[in-house]
Amino acid sequence: MKTELYKALAMGALAGMRSLAAPALLSSALQENPQGGLSGTPLAFLQNKYVAYALTGLAATELLGDKLPVAPDRIILPSLLMRAGSGAVVGAAIFAGSYKSMTKGALAGASAAVAATYASFYLRKFLSDKTEIADPVLGMLEDTLVLGAGLKAAKA
Repeated sequence: MKTELYKALAMGALAGMRSLAAPALLSSALQENPQGGLSGTPLAFLQNKYVAYALTGLAATELLGDKLPVAPDRIILPSLLMRAGSGAVVGAAIFAGSYKSMTKGALAGASAAVAATYASFYLRKFLSDKTEIADPVLGMLEDTLVLGAGLKAAKA
Protein backbone atom coordinates (compact mmCIF):
# COMPACT_ATOMS: atom_id res chain seq x y z
CA MET A 1 0.00 0.00 0.00
CA LYS A 2 2.91 2.35 0.62
CA THR A 3 3.96 2.27 -3.02
CA GLU A 4 0.47 3.16 -4.20
CA LEU A 5 0.20 5.90 -1.59
CA TYR A 6 3.50 7.51 -2.58
CA LYS A 7 2.60 7.31 -6.26
CA ALA A 8 -0.89 8.75 -5.64
CA LEU A 9 0.59 11.59 -3.59
CA ALA A 10 3.24 12.32 -6.23
CA MET A 11 0.80 12.27 -9.15
CA GLY A 12 -1.73 14.26 -7.12
CA ALA A 13 0.90 16.91 -6.41
CA LEU A 14 1.67 17.12 -10.12
CA ALA A 15 -2.05 17.59 -10.79
CA GLY A 16 -1.91 20.55 -8.41
CA MET A 17 0.81 22.12 -10.53
CA ARG A 18 -0.61 21.24 -13.97
CA SER A 19 -4.10 19.79 -13.73
CA LEU A 20 -4.10 17.80 -16.97
CA ALA A 21 -0.49 16.63 -16.98
CA ALA A 22 -1.02 14.00 -14.27
CA PRO A 23 -3.94 12.19 -15.94
CA ALA A 24 -2.25 12.48 -19.35
CA LEU A 25 1.01 10.96 -18.10
CA LEU A 26 -0.78 8.26 -16.11
CA SER A 27 -3.05 7.38 -19.03
CA SER A 28 -0.06 7.09 -21.38
CA ALA A 29 1.70 4.79 -18.92
CA LEU A 30 -1.44 2.70 -18.40
CA GLN A 31 -2.11 2.16 -22.08
CA GLU A 32 1.44 0.85 -22.42
CA ASN A 33 1.18 -1.26 -19.25
CA PRO A 34 -2.50 -1.95 -18.40
CA GLN A 35 -3.39 -2.73 -14.80
CA GLY A 36 -5.82 -5.57 -14.17
CA GLY A 37 -7.31 -3.86 -11.15
CA LEU A 38 -8.69 -1.07 -13.35
CA SER A 39 -10.73 -3.46 -15.50
CA GLY A 40 -14.40 -3.14 -14.72
CA THR A 41 -13.99 0.16 -12.85
CA PRO A 42 -15.23 3.57 -14.01
CA LEU A 43 -11.58 4.51 -14.61
CA ALA A 44 -10.75 1.68 -17.03
CA PHE A 45 -11.01 4.22 -19.88
CA LEU A 46 -7.65 5.66 -18.80
CA GLN A 47 -5.98 2.59 -20.34
CA ASN A 48 -7.31 3.42 -23.82
CA LYS A 49 -4.70 4.80 -26.22
CA TYR A 50 -7.14 7.34 -27.70
CA VAL A 51 -7.90 8.69 -24.24
CA ALA A 52 -4.14 8.96 -23.62
CA TYR A 53 -3.73 10.88 -26.89
CA ALA A 54 -6.63 13.23 -26.11
CA LEU A 55 -5.41 13.91 -22.57
CA THR A 56 -1.89 14.56 -23.88
CA GLY A 57 -3.26 17.11 -26.35
CA LEU A 58 -5.27 18.82 -23.66
CA ALA A 59 -2.28 18.86 -21.31
CA ALA A 60 -0.15 20.48 -24.03
CA THR A 61 -2.70 23.27 -24.45
CA GLU A 62 -2.68 23.79 -20.68
CA LEU A 63 1.11 24.18 -20.75
CA LEU A 64 0.79 26.85 -23.43
CA GLY A 65 -2.16 28.60 -21.80
CA ASP A 66 -0.34 28.93 -18.49
CA LYS A 67 2.16 31.29 -20.10
CA LEU A 68 -0.50 33.77 -21.22
CA PRO A 69 -0.95 36.92 -19.13
CA VAL A 70 -4.71 36.32 -19.03
CA ALA A 71 -4.33 32.88 -17.42
CA PRO A 72 -6.29 32.87 -14.15
CA ASP A 73 -4.60 32.12 -10.84
CA ARG A 74 -4.58 28.41 -10.06
CA ILE A 75 -6.02 29.08 -6.60
CA ILE A 76 -9.36 30.44 -7.78
CA LEU A 77 -12.15 28.03 -6.91
CA PRO A 78 -12.91 26.57 -10.40
CA SER A 79 -9.22 25.93 -11.03
CA LEU A 80 -8.68 24.51 -7.56
CA LEU A 81 -11.64 22.16 -7.99
CA MET A 82 -10.30 20.99 -11.37
CA ARG A 83 -6.90 20.27 -9.85
CA ALA A 84 -8.43 18.45 -6.88
CA GLY A 85 -10.61 16.41 -9.24
CA SER A 86 -7.64 15.56 -11.41
CA GLY A 87 -5.65 14.49 -8.35
CA ALA A 88 -8.59 12.38 -7.18
CA VAL A 89 -8.84 10.61 -10.55
CA VAL A 90 -5.15 9.74 -10.72
CA GLY A 91 -5.07 8.68 -7.08
CA ALA A 92 -8.14 6.47 -7.48
CA ALA A 93 -6.74 4.91 -10.67
CA ILE A 94 -3.40 4.15 -9.03
CA PHE A 95 -5.08 2.46 -6.06
CA ALA A 96 -7.59 0.59 -8.23
CA GLY A 97 -4.81 -0.69 -10.46
CA SER A 98 -3.37 -2.47 -7.43
CA TYR A 99 -6.76 -3.70 -6.21
CA LYS A 100 -6.83 -1.13 -3.40
CA SER A 101 -9.58 1.26 -2.28
CA MET A 102 -10.38 3.82 -4.96
CA THR A 103 -11.78 6.12 -2.26
CA LYS A 104 -8.53 6.14 -0.31
CA GLY A 105 -6.59 6.76 -3.52
CA ALA A 106 -8.90 9.61 -4.51
CA LEU A 107 -8.52 11.24 -1.10
CA ALA A 108 -4.73 10.97 -1.24
CA GLY A 109 -4.53 12.35 -4.78
CA ALA A 110 -6.96 15.21 -4.17
CA SER A 111 -5.28 16.22 -0.91
CA ALA A 112 -1.86 16.30 -2.56
CA ALA A 113 -3.26 18.29 -5.48
CA VAL A 114 -4.76 20.98 -3.25
CA ALA A 115 -1.59 21.25 -1.16
CA ALA A 116 0.63 21.45 -4.26
CA THR A 117 -1.68 23.99 -5.89
CA TYR A 118 -1.13 26.45 -3.06
CA ALA A 119 2.54 25.61 -2.56
CA SER A 120 3.43 25.98 -6.25
CA PHE A 121 1.35 29.16 -6.61
CA TYR A 122 3.02 30.94 -3.71
CA LEU A 123 6.48 29.65 -4.58
CA ARG A 124 6.14 30.90 -8.15
CA LYS A 125 4.79 34.23 -6.93
CA PHE A 126 7.67 34.57 -4.45
CA LEU A 127 10.29 33.74 -7.08
CA SER A 128 8.70 36.14 -9.56
CA ASP A 129 8.72 38.96 -7.00
CA LYS A 130 12.17 38.31 -5.50
CA THR A 131 14.22 37.37 -8.57
CA GLU A 132 14.85 38.71 -12.04
CA ILE A 133 13.39 35.56 -13.61
CA ALA A 134 10.40 36.36 -15.82
CA ASP A 135 7.16 34.60 -14.87
CA PRO A 136 6.88 32.70 -18.20
CA VAL A 137 10.39 31.31 -17.61
CA LEU A 138 9.33 30.19 -14.14
CA GLY A 139 6.33 28.56 -15.79
CA MET A 140 8.57 26.67 -18.20
CA LEU A 141 10.76 25.51 -15.30
CA GLU A 142 7.63 24.30 -13.54
CA ASP A 143 6.56 22.48 -16.71
CA THR A 144 9.94 20.76 -16.87
CA LEU A 145 9.62 19.66 -13.26
CA VAL A 146 6.08 18.35 -13.82
CA LEU A 147 7.00 16.45 -16.98
CA GLY A 148 10.20 14.97 -15.60
CA ALA A 149 8.74 13.92 -12.28
CA GLY A 150 5.49 12.83 -13.91
CA LEU A 151 7.16 10.54 -16.42
CA LYS A 152 9.06 8.86 -13.63
CA ALA A 153 6.12 8.62 -11.21
CA ALA A 154 3.63 7.40 -13.82
CA LYS A 155 5.86 4.48 -14.80
CA ALA A 156 6.88 3.57 -11.25
